[in-house]
Amino acid sequence: MTHFVEVDVRPVLRDGGEPFEQIMGAVAGLAPGDGLRLLATFKPTPLLHVLASRGFSHEAKELAGGDWEVLFTPSDVDWAPEPAGAAAAQDGAWPEPARFLDNRDLDPPEPMVRIMATTAEMAKGEVLAALLCREPLFLFPELAKRGHSWRGAFEPDGTTYKVLVKIGGAAEAA
Repeated sequence: MTHFVEVDVRPVLRDGGEPFEQIMGAVAGLAPGDGLRLLATFKPTPLLHVLASRGFSHEAKELAGGDWEVLFTPSDVDWAPEPAGAAAAQDGAWPEPARFLDNRDLDPPEPMVRIMATTAEMAKGEVLAALLCREPLFLFPELAKRGHSWRGAFEPDGTTYKVLVKIGGAAEAA
């Protein structure tokens, strides 16, 4: 039987906060075989995909008053964290970044807009470095569609997410 660690993010959400880092911190702290019981004010659809990619299945149900309970259960598949972007691991050594963006003080979707605009101006093989205040989950599929590779992780401070984007074939069409 799976032991579930409970994370109730409803107060954070009701106060207008962003609980993603709190949730991912709880996931990182799970013991092998543990699951996560998440309580939220809405069905966290993007999170379902994020945790599925990390080896969790889910069961979501709406509670009284419109709140949601989601049970994330670990699958039998071993998951080891790796840099975002499947192509990144096979891309070899990357050059030093040619451009740098600090998007930590911007509200969504501005960081993504700035990153996409900058990548459109860059040459194939160049690297963009960007700092963000959260993991840019919606950015990754857009980069992949344009043929770019990326690597990303939280910096040691735990609050800054650094992403490196290596420009692919889409940039040379301009």
